[in-house]
Amino acid sequence: MEEPMYEFIEIERHDAVGVIALNRPKSRNALAMGITIELRRALREAAEDRTMRALILTGRGGAFSAGADVKEWASKSEGDNPWPDMNWVEESLKLIQQVHDMPKPTIAMIDGAAVGAGLDMALACDFRYASDRAKFICSYTNVGYNPDCGGTWLMPRVIGLEAAKRLAFTGELWTADVALENRLVSHVSDPDRLWDNTLEFAQRLASGPTVAIAQTKRLLNSAFSRSLSDQQLEEVAAGKLCAPTQDHAEGLAAANERRAPRFVGA
Repeated sequence: MEEPMYEFIEIERHDAVGVIALNRPKSRNALAMGITIELRRALREAAEDRTMRALILTGRGGAFSAGADVKEWASKSEGDNPWPDMNWVEESLKLIQQVHDMPKPTIAMIDGAAVGAGLDMALACDFRYASDRAKFICSYTNVGYNPDCGGTWLMPRVIGLEAAKRLAFTGELWTADVALENRLVSHVSDPDRLWDNTLEFAQRLASGPTVAIAQTKRLLNSAFSRSLSDQQLEEVAAGKLCAPTQDHAEGLAAANERRAPRFVGA
């Protein structure tokens, strides 16, 4: 089957690791309607692809994403809107939800700015790897508005409530070092090493027991909404999905034979 053609994003494959790259460098990968639609399509395909066991989300041209494309908003009129039946706010909310709910490990690779909804998209990933020239701005309050793409839910879960309030209330710029100090990112490297370091970690995740990782991700992401006893019931139900997998059998065999397991993702 031929790869779908995209205008605003690039798709790569490195064995079991997929890459979705925002590619609107002139607009710093701002989330206009066109790129938002393409991202949602690519994420659906990635979620359904059983041979893809980890996903890297990144941006081309020196930026991760500048957030909402305010220039598109300002210039749009009834006559030149190619998506008259679609609402950007609704589509962007669904986009962030798709990233968060991806049933495999996700890494945001950030080389440059992650701003507003672009920051929210990075926060929705499981991990964030950044170059030392990355910068992060929760820019909503700078224009007298509140975060509205899920940032108020994501930020306190990633960096804690007080740090989230500081980042959101002040609209200040966090460098990569400040982001690392506040646990917004888990790894910072030289720009020349960022891709190698990110791919190496993605390959490590992709070599793991895919079904077990997917169930663990679902359990962790939803844990705050349940009591301990209810969460334990969810864990038992998830275990019933993991138990018949090849990877579980392989893991048990490897433990008994005192060797490293060779997981196949099934």
